[in-house]
Amino acid sequence: MAGATPACIFCRIAAKSTPTTFLYSDDMVVAFQDISPSAFRHYLVIPVEHIPTVNDLQKRDEDYSLVNHMLDVGKTLLHQDAPQSTQYRFGFHPPPFNSVDHLHLHCLALPFIPKWKYLKYTSVGSLGFIEAEELLEKIKPS
Repeated sequence: MAGATPACIFCRIAAKSTPTTFLYSDDMVVAFQDISPSAFRHYLVIPVEHIPTVNDLQKRDEDYSLVNHMLDVGKTLLHQDAPQSTQYRFGFHPPPFNSVDHLHLHCLALPFIPKWKYLKYTSVGSLGFIEAEELLEKIKPS
């Protein structure tokens, strides 16, 4: 896993060199609103370190801890900012369905807006949206 990549918009956001309002920030991750929201609330949680995609994660303690931390941050933010929501979704788009080659967790407080956006967050076998809990099971160290 490489360091920051200058061409990567999410690396620039994490490095605070692109103006962004952070909802959360620590040494490992930053969180902010998606610029093209698909739901009532739609946040992204990204690692500060450049990790291209979910395919770059392995069954290692550090990868498992990172994804778990990303999920904890996303859950905390949505439960705090959208407590009235009755349904939340947390997950990742694998290649070729990811829009940016920098790992990012979609944190959604439903409903989807507009309703048809749910299609973008549907799992079809091993394709499509990967629920965060499913990814954690996949990369859980033995």
